Amino acid sequence: MTNRTQALVLGFGALAWVSLVVILVGAPEVYAETLSRLPADLHTAVAGFLALISAFMGLLAIGVLRRWRWIFWLLTVAFLGGALHVPAALLELTGVLPTVDPTWYVLLQAVVGLVQFVIGLLMVAGYRRAGTWGAF
Repeated sequence: MTNRTQALVLGFGALAWVSLVVILVGAPEVYAETLSRLPADLHTAVAGFLALISAFMGLLAIGVLRRWRWIFWLLTVAFLGGALHVPAALLELTGVLPTVDPTWYVLLQAVVGLVQFVIGLLMVAGYRRAGTWGAF
């Protein structure tokens, strides 16, 4: 049985994974430069990258479902750190920080960062109310 906090974290993770796949299929140029630096050809690098991310997301999902305390704190810190995407995106959009990413991707990162930050705050609220993995 999962509570609201667990469901929210699992839903966000699933949405993030689907978004990654959609970007890899629909706009592969976003990750092509980074993945092309790997020693394998691009298709192998994309497949390996997706497999690695999928395994990591699977481990996180297991940790959320089993209510592992260390996963809770890891995700809470990571989600609260999502707020840093907003000023970084603003600096990239104004040209202060160089970027090769398209504008839509920079804006998407800012929105994802805001959502992450809100989820992190809800996780802290749930912790204050009922301990780790407590419902907010």
